[in-house]
Amino acid sequence: MLGRIGLAEVYNPSMLPTLRPGDRLVLRYGVPVRPGHVVVVRHPFQHDLLIVKRVVGRRAGGWWVRGDNPRVCNDSREFGVVPDELVVARAVLRLRPPARAQRSPGAAAGWALSAVRPLSRRLRAR
Repeated sequence: MLGRIGLAEVYNPSMLPTLRPGDRLVLRYGVPVRPGHVVVVRHPFQHDLLIVKRVVGRRAGGWWVRGDNPRVCNDSREFGVVPDELVVARAVLRLRPPARAQRSPGAAAGWALSAVRPLSRRLRAR
């Protein structure tokens, strides 16, 4: 089963350099997650707030998630594990919007080559 598919937009810099504010994510709902996956989760203390993080590992009670940006700690270091029921979806593709000032064909071609990227399962060193 493929699972349901959706879109989300990145709004803050917690996943830099992997994701930038303004990037769009193609999401798959109802699929398993593993360490290294980028996921959308409900914030454990504010269930109406959706956040994008990378799964680091399994812990008692849920998933340990971190942002890729070491300067932002709005992740499991702040709020602990994320229970399974708060994991909303797994991000599978990043869609980067075009820069506003792309005037040359070379700039447009460069954007086209980097605009769509699969989100790898690579783990970041901590």
